[in-house]
Amino acid sequence: MNRTLLQVKVLYDKMGRAEKKIADWILSHPGDLIPLSICELAEECNCSEATIVRFARRLGCSGYQELKISIARDEGKKNVDDTVKKGDSCFEIFEKVSNDIYCSLEKTKGALKKEEIEKAANAIANAEIVSIYGLGNSAAVAIDAQHKFLRAGCNAFAYSDNHMQAINASHLKKGDVAIGVSHSGSSKDVVEALKIARDNGATTICLTNEGKSPILKQSDIVLFTASNETRHSILGLNSRIAQLAIIDALYLYLVCQKDDLALKAIEDTERALLSKKY
Repeated sequence: MNRTLLQVKVLYDKMGRAEKKIADWILSHPGDLIPLSICELAEECNCSEATIVRFARRLGCSGYQELKISIARDEGKKNVDDTVKKGDSCFEIFEKVSNDIYCSLEKTKGALKKEEIEKAANAIANAEIVSIYGLGNSAAVAIDAQHKFLRAGCNAFAYSDNHMQAINASHLKKGDVAIGVSHSGSSKDVVEALKIARDNGATTICLTNEGKSPILKQSDIVLFTASNETRHSILGLNSRIAQLAIIDALYLYLVCQKDDLALKAIEDTERALLSKKY
């Protein structure tokens, strides 16, 4: 994995127009950069030498020479190519998916607000009931959240049926938490379930991709991911990994906060499952 080029992709959205020209050129011609002087690269990208230095520093390098050394160090590794082609081997596809996941997790760290995940964690830790709503691809994330929160001793339930989501939401109250999982933020039934839960006094949390969407209007707490949903498929790939990483962080927070209670809940769970294993 070419770490330097991956870092270019991770930081791309934060770059100015001139820096993006440099990024585009380097991503398209990574092997051609090494022999170029800073003046030559500036001419190739139609930008100033100062912009190239600023670009290098954004990547954590002291200047252009260190950037070239960093890319040269990775030169023997495969360039970042996120387009899955028909002739790719399964392992090559795995590498591309892994690169996408890496970029998604790095971008999610920038999109996720520290104060929001802290509020979400504390709300879940103190909730009487935690209900998680997810439809389609998001249903798997909702079920994973239920599984982990239950193991930590939370009274958690996942709902992937839109009727059951509405029914459950109508019975929630102050002190309860409703979590809506939707990458697009436009899943009508999940948004409606959060609205019902919120109207009844429950704290609502959404787990969605960065940007404006209907789910934000019904959420007290917003947990953003950052990924390109449809790069390889209409199914969520890297977006789901980012969502699961946030769920894992919340779970581990619960375990740390509840200390002995959480550990006892985990031990009780494992003991109950002993008879299910050889």
